[in-house]
Formats: sequence, structure tokens, C-alpha cells
Amino acid sequence: MALVRSYSNASSGMGVADHCKDTFLELQRKKTHRYVIFKIDEKRKEVVVEKTGGATESYDDFLVCLPENDCRYAVYDFDFITQENCQKSKIFFIAWSPSVSRIRAKMLYATTKQRFRREMDGVHYEIQATEPSELEIEVLRDRAN
Repeated sequence: MALVRSYSNASSGMGVADHCKDTFLELQRKKTHRYVIFKIDEKRKEVVVEKTGGATESYDDFLVCLPENDCRYAVYDFDFITQENCQKSKIFFIAWSPSVSRIRAKMLYATTKQRFRREMDGVHYEIQATEPSELEIEVLRDRAN
């Protein structure tokens, strides 16, 4: 019985805390954050903000904050200069699901992703990553250009 109940929770996805959208809007409009990392709080049955990175933090600072063995969602505000020498900014939605994470966590994050992603209106690109090499800065540069 517990297995069936656990599976039904995983298949239905989780809710999204209001604070998640507010924090995303701060990143998008006010540029107060370089990145926001979100996690699923299973007790509260919703996605919550786990960490924000200040506007001056680097991409390496962001990568260090992603757990090696657990899933997370993140948005990253990527600044770059185009070939025409113009300053641009693109927002990336990142679904981090390392291959070594628990199967239940992968299921929860996979089933919640679309619902959560809809709350992030204004994201330019999406990346699904299962290992660090899929999140190298060159991946973002290639997608943004």
C-alpha cells in the first residue's frame, strides 16, 4: 500500500510555492540574483527556493551549489557579448538530475518539471543535465548565440 501511495505522489507532481515565482521575477526583472536554485520539499509537497546567488556571483559559484547526488531545478541569468559586440542576457532553466541520484527523486523532479517550468515565464532556453559536462559554460554560450 505504501508503495502505491508513494508512486501516486510521484506521478502527480508537486505544487509550487508562491515565493518561487517572486524570486524568479526578481532575477528576471530586477537583476537582483544571478541564479536561483529550487528543490522539492517532500513534506510540504511543493517546490521551494533553496538558494539564490547574488548578481556578482559567477557561473562556477552556481555550479558548486548543485548537489552531486540529488536533483534540483535552477534558473541562471547568463550575460554574454555577441559577435556584434552587444551585451546580452538570456535566462536558462536547468533541470539537474544526476545519474547517481535516487530513483524516487528523479521521478518527482521529472513529473513536476513541466508544471514548475510553466511558472517561469520568460525563460529563453532549457537544459536537462545528468552530469557536470552537460553544464559547462560552453553549452550555455552555444545555446545563447
